[in-house]
Amino acid sequence: MTEAEIWKKIEQFFEENFQTEKNPPIETILFLIGIQELGSGQQKFTKDDKVNLIHIAVCRLLEPFGYYKFSHYNEGWPEFEKLEDLPELKPNEQSLLMKKAIIQYFEDEEIDLD
Repeated sequence: MTEAEIWKKIEQFFEENFQTEKNPPIETILFLIGIQELGSGQQKFTKDDKVNLIHIAVCRLLEPFGYYKFSHYNEGWPEFEKLEDLPELKPNEQSLLMKKAIIQYFEDEEIDLD
């Protein structure tokens, strides 16, 4: 299966399991992964919390690529240590990196896409 085919399945996963819009934006997927990583379940989040959840997702997703490492929990929120700066990427390259990282996350977490 190609990365494009896997990505379509991931988009369908979020549409079916979280009632997101069709072809959900990457930010929506990052937000939901952040909630998963926080492990707190459904609750109301402030605007700052939402930004922090996306940050948690980015750190967790880029951890296998050597950019971040989980450090500890602070008041129930995971904290990450930056190991390496991200290279300068154009917006489309950033999007491709995040898609690859999300695909890797689904494989690492053994999330069934069928």
